[in-house]
Amino acid sequence: MYRALFLIAAALLGYAALAQRAPAYEDAGETRSALQQALTERDAAELRSDRLEAEAEATEDSAERTARQAAALAARIQQAEAGIAAADARLRLIGHDQTRLRTVLGRQQRPIVTLTAALQQFARRPVALSLLRPGEIRDLVYLRAVMASTVPQVQARTAALRQRIERSAQLQREAGQAAAVLRSEETALGTRRTQLGAIEARQRLAAREAGSVASREAERAVALGEQARDLDSLVGELDRAAMLRNRLAALPGPVLRPAAGATSSPVPDEPTPSASVPVGAPAPYILPVAGRTLTGFGAPTGTGADGGLSQGLTLAPLANAQVVAPAAGRVGFAGSYRGYGQIVIIEHPGGWTSLITGLARADVRVGDELVGGAPIGVAGPGRPTIMLELRHNGDPVNPAEFTR
Repeated sequence: MYRALFLIAAALLGYAALAQRAPAYEDAGETRSALQQALTERDAAELRSDRLEAEAEATEDSAERTARQAAALAARIQQAEAGIAAADARLRLIGHDQTRLRTVLGRQQRPIVTLTAALQQFARRPVALSLLRPGEIRDLVYLRAVMASTVPQVQARTAALRQRIERSAQLQREAGQAAAVLRSEETALGTRRTQLGAIEARQRLAAREAGSVASREAERAVALGEQARDLDSLVGELDRAAMLRNRLAALPGPVLRPAAGATSSPVPDEPTPSASVPVGAPAPYILPVAGRTLTGFGAPTGTGADGGLSQGLTLAPLANAQVVAPAAGRVGFAGSYRGYGQIVIIEHPGGWTSLITGLARADVRVGDELVGGAPIGVAGPGRPTIMLELRHNGDPVNPAEFTR
């Protein structure tokens, strides 16, 4: 029995030495919500990658296949990023549980400490030697009295203590498993980023060989960005340019002159699609990064005269997170813009436009045609924020209504 008591006491006294990961949130409920969101984002990225890989296998066009392979790799990268966030949330939850368990055990530690001290003294003073030293008989009687009063308490609590100590060991095992998953996801992330870098290098070489048309268009976009007084006016000018391109593309081709003597009947003009006619939002529509939503659509931004309402979503991804196109479209602008970092504006059919700001690096050029989920850049280091705005004919729309 004494051996068991010693083990329990040693476990209690040594519990404070257990390593603990400092929780990111004061509320464990927020951490559980972050875990659930990360798991959902991981599953969605995996499904998207599987779909894009199947589409890449099915297409015969080399450029289209490469584009979908790049988008599939970007989805795999976001899958690994969400897996890292999930593993991190698990570790933080374990930290919450360890803190709570240590508090409970600390309250029950006092009688064990008293018993341990008594047992240590008793071990150094055997009964036979105490009888040879009459002056210590009183101490022996006192020690036995202490044990007689303390041991029953320990015995009564032994079952609960054993359960809590086993729970402590289980938490340590779970922490080890979560750390192993974290290392595995980080390894997969590095591998997929390397693979995506190789594909993007091939795409850049192919684009360089395509000619100078894209370069001239990119120069016009840069000039437009320098002239625009703010981000809203830049998006508006790009919308007008996109509408003009659509109207030009919708014009009928040249009509051949009829043969001599032939009677010609009037050819009705084909209706030009109006940009004011609402068309369904681009689908599927996804968030450009995996991460928590810091600011929702319509939320207050700032105070006083500088205050306003958010026209999009502000997201908090991991450092250096992969950023992807929310939906298929054409790049209308890509580059640095006045305090917003690197921004990318994607034009979708039907007068829809996506604006993504806060990138540390943009990997697309003006005029690029993107598939949904195509890699467009990366977030910054530290604690980056990525903002997404969705507009229809220049009017802000809540992106959360269309994401899935």
